[in-house]
Amino acid sequence: MSTSTRRRPLLFFAGFLIVSLLVAGLVSYLASPDPDGLDTVARNGCTAVTGAGGEEELQGTCIARNETDHAMSSGPLAGYAVGGAEGTTGVAGVAGVLVTVVVAGGVFLLLRRRDG
Repeated sequence: MSTSTRRRPLLFFAGFLIVSLLVAGLVSYLASPDPDGLDTVARNGCTAVTGAGGEEELQGTCIARNETDHAMSSGPLAGYAVGGAEGTTGVAGVAGVLVTVVVAGGVFLLLRRRDG
């Protein structure tokens, strides 16, 4: 295998990583903070009322009344933010891309064919 043949996949993956990091770090700030379609449908039939402690409480017959916090809701990247801080969506996105690349790369290296 020639050097240029080996270099092509590395250039592709380097370019892919750069584009992924740019999208995660910059474009993520353009994401809408409004609820998505699933949240909207789950809240059909309910009204949001602010409770005594300032917490939002759902009243009515919607399925969202049965929701509970996710097991990782207090994790370091919960809510697409670092430590729950406002304005850290891009940092959380970059961290997510890097973790995904490292895990996927490790699995790839473990499962690859070896010549010889």
